[in-house]
Amino acid sequence: MTTYQDKPWLALLTDAQRAPVQPPPSPLHAFRAAVRRAPDRTALAYFDGRIDYAEADALSDGLAGHLAARGLRPGDRAAVMLQNTPHFVLAVLAVWKAGGVVVPVNPMYKAAEIRHILDDAEVTAVLCADRTWAGFLRATAAEAGSVRIAVTADERGLQTRDDVRVLRDEPAGPQDGADDLLTAARTGGGAPTVPEPAAADIALISYTSGTSGTPKGATNTHGNISYNAERMRTGLELAEGATYFALAPLFHITGMVCELATCLANAGTLALAYRFEAGTVLDAFLEHRPAFTVGPATAYMALMAHPDATPGHFGSFQTMSSGGAPLPPALVEKFRTAFGPHIHNGYGLTECTAPCATVPPGREAPVDKVSGTLAVGVPGPDTVVRIIDEAGRDLPFGEQGEIAVRGPQVVPGYWRRPDATAEAVPDGELRTGDIGFMDRDGWLYVVDRKKDMINASGFKVWPREVEDVLYTHPAVREAAVVGVPDPYRGETVKAYVSLRPGASPDPAELAAYCKERLAAYKYPRVVEILPELPKTTSGKILRRELRRRA
Repeated sequence: MTTYQDKPWLALLTDAQRAPVQPPPSPLHAFRAAVRRAPDRTALAYFDGRIDYAEADALSDGLAGHLAARGLRPGDRAAVMLQNTPHFVLAVLAVWKAGGVVVPVNPMYKAAEIRHILDDAEVTAVLCADRTWAGFLRATAAEAGSVRIAVTADERGLQTRDDVRVLRDEPAGPQDGADDLLTAARTGGGAPTVPEPAAADIALISYTSGTSGTPKGATNTHGNISYNAERMRTGLELAEGATYFALAPLFHITGMVCELATCLANAGTLALAYRFEAGTVLDAFLEHRPAFTVGPATAYMALMAHPDATPGHFGSFQTMSSGGAPLPPALVEKFRTAFGPHIHNGYGLTECTAPCATVPPGREAPVDKVSGTLAVGVPGPDTVVRIIDEAGRDLPFGEQGEIAVRGPQVVPGYWRRPDATAEAVPDGELRTGDIGFMDRDGWLYVVDRKKDMINASGFKVWPREVEDVLYTHPAVREAAVVGVPDPYRGETVKAYVSLRPGASPDPAELAAYCKERLAAYKYPRVVEILPELPKTTSGKILRRELRRRA
């Protein structure tokens, strides 16, 4: 009898994906190897700006020296709160070179959100945009008490194009109580002499998005990052020096690992465009001709809906991947029909350092005939994914249960949260909180979040199943389904949708469309149309916000 430990998915992997890998101890080791191999190759492309590997090394050395001179010591935490700019990459490399731990922070966060992170991680240094420091972070950092070092950046720097679609706000300029990032990088001298990072050392404290509660800091080690980056480098089979486009935000684990760390592992060029704006991204695709990108389904929806999008914009890609949010099967087919590429699904969490299952190159993820769910991929050769019941016992192939992951990408735990660690990572195995199943070939399917299940008159309704049906309607651009209180059924199903340009269906029409395709207890009794659905900056639709609205 085949079990999960037998890894039936190995037969689906390419030879390159099955082959053993020997990742370096850290992504910093990979960066230094790239500097030695290709010092003159462009490391970072930002609109019309270019930084080669040798310059990126020198600038991050200078910034590391400055941070050390200002008092950052090995093991200290440094919050990096910047958009997808070269400054972000230089900041991350500099903190690692100084022996510090990077705390990547969403630059859209407000004072209370960032205050929780500053306090919880006991952050010593903050590296952020000058406008952020001037707007609220200076006062927030002063209240936190642990912050002793501040470095600010004009994110219009290192390019001259000043694309007004994304670079609308004027820089605030040099800030009182903070040092300028580029000035520090150019004058800070050499990097301090500190021990090289070991695989077991913490590289990131990545705070969960908070979609299901107070954010906790997952402790991604250098080894966690380096392993997944090397697995992606070898598995994607891109030529060394290929261009990777940062579609996902770098502060998110998907962008940090699948874009930045993987690019460094391949001595590639990372193309950056500040933040996601569909027209700007399409122009960047034509300019930089990337071979790989990864982003949430919502980004692909926006690109597909842009009136100027053509197949030519996507002609350079060898692989386009989706991660960070569910990928509806209807979107995959609509995108392929309109533009050519087949979007490859993937699955991972902050706690497993981005991917733990991907669709192998040359294969297409199957759709489950019963649920209509698109497979998220298959695990790697060093990873074991199990489907378990409430007691942690293996469930048969095809049966739904909680997804559990064990492998070299799983974090050791949460920052200073031993109780949460014991609950989520017992004996080193991550209990994801996601409900899914695996077929006998090893394809993994994610049904939904455990906490998002709707109980309507005693019947289980998974929002994802209803959303996938809504996405097949030609008028629907985005969809999210939540349970709302109902005096008769306990909970009832409500759908929120945004529409494609020019579409104007009646909400009752959308409800009837679902009723024709779903069991009576599953279809949404209420449909509300919104201009946009609330999302995290990484592209996840926030069902929590929609429940609150309801």
